[in-house]
Amino acid sequence: SAKDMKHRLGVLLQKSDSCDYSSSQGKKEKVSPSQRVSQDEVKKWAESLENLIHHDRGLAAFRAFLKSEYSEENIEFWVSCEDYKKTKSPAKLSPKAKKIYDEFISVQATKEVNLDSCTREKTSHNMLEPTLSCFDEAQRKIFTLMEKDSYRRFLKSPYYLDLVSPPGAGCGPENCKRTHTHTLDCNSNIISQCA
Repeated sequence: SAKDMKHRLGVLLQKSDSCDYSSSQGKKEKVSPSQRVSQDEVKKWAESLENLIHHDRGLAAFRAFLKSEYSEENIEFWVSCEDYKKTKSPAKLSPKAKKIYDEFISVQATKEVNLDSCTREKTSHNMLEPTLSCFDEAQRKIFTLMEKDSYRRFLKSPYYLDLVSPPGAGCGPENCKRTHTHTLDCNSNIISQCA
């Protein structure tokens, strides 16, 4: 909607106004120095989606990006599956599996993920006797979907570029236009500086 678009533009403009990447001012999340991620670690996130989502800060950044695209159900499903696989008690398997299925896979799912009918059917069948691996195929499909699609866009987004650029890099007021049509000029400067 127009209201959502206006909000997202406002967030982007706020982000581009904050060109001092070493400070947490102007950002929604407060990051203490102990939470900061090394440049080497951030660069590893560009090597694979696996590196990104197996790092707490990387997962948080990717989740925020997906939320901005209204597709966070994919990462939420993946995280739920990872958590499910750590279930120790056999008595908890069935209720946990049902919760994941109802939330992400069933036809009336509130956060339905995009699965082909074959995978959906197989997962439904697995629900008859849930095991630790009953969501493996569906989880693999969603991982591949994110890897081929949203992960590539994430690497070109301010959510990643703001982290990968060295502190103080980017643009000053003299070379960063702050109009709606030029919001991303700041990020294109970062790309060329990192090349």
